[in-house]
Amino acid sequence: MDYEGHGKSGGLNGYVKKFDDLVQDVSSHYSSICELEENKGKMRFLMGESMGGAVVLLLERKKPNFWDGAVLVAPMCKLAEDIKPHPMVISFLTKLTRFIPTWKIVPSNDIIDVAFKETHIRKQVRDNEYCYKGRPRLKTAHQLLMVSLDLEKNLDQVSMPFIVLHGEDDKVTDKNVSKLLYEVASSSDKTFKLYPNMWHGLLYGESPENLEIVFSDIISWLKERASVTNQKLETELKHVDDGFSMQK
Repeated sequence: MDYEGHGKSGGLNGYVKKFDDLVQDVSSHYSSICELEENKGKMRFLMGESMGGAVVLLLERKKPNFWDGAVLVAPMCKLAEDIKPHPMVISFLTKLTRFIPTWKIVPSNDIIDVAFKETHIRKQVRDNEYCYKGRPRLKTAHQLLMVSLDLEKNLDQVSMPFIVLHGEDDKVTDKNVSKLLYEVASSSDKTFKLYPNMWHGLLYGESPENLEIVFSDIISWLKERASVTNQKLETELKHVDDGFSMQK
């Protein structure tokens, strides 16, 4: 979905005043879809890339038993050092967020150049009027930093089944924190995939051959979980039909 301030959604382009509000929007939207009569009983998998990966982890924190699993693609659990300003600059800019929150003054590398390996994809992104370009807005950058710091400190709380995928040459989000998520998360069903020579944009910024590898891993993971859970659901429904009730 297009978040507030992104794509075709309303709000100032590229501006996130409060990340919690953004997460609540996503939670309300997808929860309402899952709870429609025709969707009851269906599995609920989340998928998020980069900032979307952070959103997914915060959705689980908001409703920990609601989702059946997650696909985390280069999740923003920590911003890579390559794109973070110096700590003194961060401290100074943090104070300015109260006065000029929408200004594009955060010094950073061009995300498009470091996120997408394929040059023709970079051109597509730059030509897309709905894709935000330029330096991050001050308040948005501050919100992203605070969220990534929070997630990094609470990786052990992630309990839902997940697969986390990361490019070894990612210069936008930190691959080592994805590995740490895999190692310390309390989930009993977790998978970590690290792709040599791949960048940040694993879903559309790589060569067709690399995209095939990534999507094959994602689809295989989803199929396996869907199969196991459907068997469990069929058993539960059978017991209900027989007049029994099963505890979750």
